[in-house]
Amino acid sequence: MKQIVLSLISEIEKVRKSRVIIYFTGDRKPIGSRIAEDAVLPIYEHLLNLDFTEEKKIVDLYLYSRGGDVSVPWRIACMIREFCDEFNVLIPYKAQSAATLLSLGTDNIIMSKKAELGPIDPTLVKSTIGESVLTQEEISVEDVNSFLSFIKERANINDQSSLAEIVGALAKQIGPLTLGSVNRQHSHIRLVARKLLTSRKAKIDEEKIDSIIETLTEKMYSHGHGIGRKEASDIGLPIVIPDDNLEKLIWQIFVRYEKFLKLPEPIHPEIELSDSEEKVLKEMPLAIIESEKKLHIFNTTIKMRKNRKIPSSPQLNFNINLQLPPNIDPSQIPQQTQKILHELINQVSKKVHQIVHQEIIKQSPVTGLEFRSYGGKWNEEK
Repeated sequence: MKQIVLSLISEIEKVRKSRVIIYFTGDRKPIGSRIAEDAVLPIYEHLLNLDFTEEKKIVDLYLYSRGGDVSVPWRIACMIREFCDEFNVLIPYKAQSAATLLSLGTDNIIMSKKAELGPIDPTLVKSTIGESVLTQEEISVEDVNSFLSFIKERANINDQSSLAEIVGALAKQIGPLTLGSVNRQHSHIRLVARKLLTSRKAKIDEEKIDSIIETLTEKMYSHGHGIGRKEASDIGLPIVIPDDNLEKLIWQIFVRYEKFLKLPEPIHPEIELSDSEEKVLKEMPLAIIESEKKLHIFNTTIKMRKNRKIPSSPQLNFNINLQLPPNIDPSQIPQQTQKILHELINQVSKKVHQIVHQEIIKQSPVTGLEFRSYGGKWNEEK
């Protein structure tokens, strides 16, 4: 497979006098991908193959992602720092949550006109099993903290017995272990943000670091809030505005990937299954890591099917009675004719099976649609 945006990577490298690695996690609904640990080694392979010709080694990470595992940005930032003198990020559009966290560890954040960062308050996934069905619910760490602040500051409930009762009810609702994870993540995200901000070449004073972390974790009251480049600069982040040529190149890369990953084309199971009970989509590309010499694509398999409630006693009203007339002796039938009759009987048997299957489907109402992905992995394209 030819690389997707090789010519555009070369143009940016000439303009920036840098080496470019692209990490693009697609958000095609409902199967978007996220920043995850499995991308660390592929990115490392790209770093090993960078060919620096300039005296100053500069790595530009082109980044598009809605977020992901908050433990991964520190690993990626530290790894890239080992290969360069300057580490920057190019943001075409969305770099939210864990992608924003990764951007904090760069020397310069180059944002296009459409680019947006986001709050770095993490979410936890609460998993419960009921009636043999696994359900998952996302819980915002800052939502829990905000609730407790509301109880104390707005509702003015401060006596220990009332607080203990409220915390007990909260623990019962989301689970004591999840509540403990909330406290741990609250501290972890601030620690990681601080480590990333202090890893930059240009040092920031402690007061400014505290202000940036507080703003990105607590003062943005919506996890989906988009932080444009002016607001990001006001917060205190090292924002760089690209010139018209670089702006154009950054956006052209996004458009190419948007088309390749079919981001504007959601998969609707109800449409895909309009004329079938089950459908499998193989080798679906979800994410890309690309540089001048390598291309990795994360592919997965998608399986969709209708869930039906089969009646305990389906009504099957048909009768197929096949027999030879009584005046015909089977031994007198020619061999060739016997073969033909045998084949016809097999065909009728298959037809009966299809009829039974169709009748059961007609009498079994659809109770839901199942949609899952499996077998996802990074593949290097040759």
